[in-house]
Formats: sequence, structure tokens, C-alpha cells
Amino acid sequence: MLILYPYSPKDAFAAESDIYEKRMALFKKTEAISQIPWYYFAAMDNYERNIQKEDNDQLISISFDPEIWFGPGNSLMIQDEKIITFFQGKGKDGNGDNKADPGNPEDILHTMANMILEYGPSRDDIRIALWNFYQRDLSVQTIMNTAKVFKKFKDINLTDRDFPVSMKYNYSYNNTWGDRRGFGGLRIHEGTDIFASYGTPVKSTTYGVVELMGWNLYGGWRIGIRDIYNIYHYYAHMNGYSEDLKVGQVVKPGDVLGSVGSTGYGPPGTSGKFPPHLHYGMYKDNGHSEWSFDPYPYLKKWERMAR
Repeated sequence: MLILYPYSPKDAFAAESDIYEKRMALFKKTEAISQIPWYYFAAMDNYERNIQKEDNDQLISISFDPEIWFGPGNSLMIQDEKIITFFQGKGKDGNGDNKADPGNPEDILHTMANMILEYGPSRDDIRIALWNFYQRDLSVQTIMNTAKVFKKFKDINLTDRDFPVSMKYNYSYNNTWGDRRGFGGLRIHEGTDIFASYGTPVKSTTYGVVELMGWNLYGGWRIGIRDIYNIYHYYAHMNGYSEDLKVGQVVKPGDVLGSVGSTGYGPPGTSGKFPPHLHYGMYKDNGHSEWSFDPYPYLKKWERMAR
């Protein structure tokens, strides 16, 4: 008699933890062989996992165009490394089985390491190698930012979140994403407005890097943070910034970025044209384009987590 046991949340957590450990072990092994820091491989893998259309549980998500891996003339896609080299392909055998398999995690990372080392091992060399591989500035910037986060926290399983305003203060919000706005021409509202008093602390919701600070005609004093999931978090209408905050800084959930204000809708310094609130927006990058999506469900989830 066959007895089926349900897959419990505890089992799911253990499986997820196990895959992170396996990934980290592969990144560290590739670092030991190539002398390229593990967090660059981790950042590339994380970037590619988050540009894919469907969720996947692959150990390593970095992918190569077949022509790059096997070589232009290797139409049969023979995995023998000598034949791949003959056809000027990049695929390498990383696990010692005498095959360069684009589906094997060790082969993938070993191949990527060799492609990077064609340019050199320094940070600038790695940036150039990434640009030549992805041919897109935002992709390179996202990977470099994610590498900074992984380097600082020495971990790739970073799932904590926080609500963007201090819950010790009074605040309120509704789902305002997609509402009409008229200042500067008819447009949709690309975020959720969280109303709170002047001076209410504004916090980072996620792990990421400060990508942008300064004045914007629409958003007033605003901050942009790129997280490790290829999402850009936009904080606008702020009253001011934390003194030590700067572009390029790594942040974590709960870090205070500044405070709630009512700046914007005019030249630098314009304030008071609307009640004080934080405009919070989220933008997803899929490796080709970036678009706004509704942050409200995430805010509700993070609010529950923070209570």
C-alpha cells in the first residue's frame, strides 16, 4: 500500500536552505580555482535568475548562447572541450568529466570564470567582462551592486524585509497605484502614497545599494535603491536624508534613509503643495526593459512581517 506524506513547510524551508548552501559551495569553489571573488558569480547567478520569466529551482541560472558555448561551427553541439576550443567556443569542463556541459553548474561557473579572466581579475576588469557579456549598462550596474551586498553580508540568502515608514508613528495608505495624476501632463501614479507627519523616519525595505539621490521635479527630494532581485525602489517627496547616506552605499531592511516630507512639483526646495507623505514605487527589470508595478501587496506583506 502506497502512503503519500504531504510536503510540509518545514521540508520546504530545509530544501530552500540546502540549495543556498549548495550554491555558496560552488561559488567558493570557483573562487578558489579562479581567484575571482565568489560574490561576483553569486551576483551574476542571482541577476539571471530574476530576469527569467518563470520561477526556477536550478542550482545555477547563468546561461550562454549555444554559439558562444559550443563555437560557431559546432552545429552538432559536441561537448568535448577540445572540439569546442577548435570551433572557438567558450565552454569549459569544470567538474572533470571530460565534457563541457552548458547544463552543468560547475561547467557553467568555470566557463564564466575563464571568460572573465580573459579581461583580468580586477574589479574594473570584471566590469568590462560583464559589459561584453551582457551588452547593457543597467545589467552590469545591477550585478556590481548585488556583488557589493553579498560581499558586505557574506551571505546570499537575504530575505528580510521592512515597512518603508516607522510603524512607531501614525501613518495611513491605500492602493493608489495607477491613479491619474495631472502635474506635468496626464500620467498614471506609479506607486503607493503613505501619509504620515513631517519627520516620520523613512526606512529601506530591502537589501540593496543607493543608486540615486537628489531633486526631481515630480518627486522632490528622492532616493532610488536597486535591490538584489533586480527591483528599483523609489522613495519620493522626502523632507531630507540621513546625514551619512550617499550614492553607492549598501543598505539593509530597517536602515533609516531620511524622513517624510512634502517636497516636489517645482524647482529645488519646493514644498507644501500637498500633504506630507512618502511616495513609494517599485520597478522591475527583466534584462531588456524596466517597468512600474503595484507595490501595495508587498507593503501589506511587509507591514505584517514588521509587526
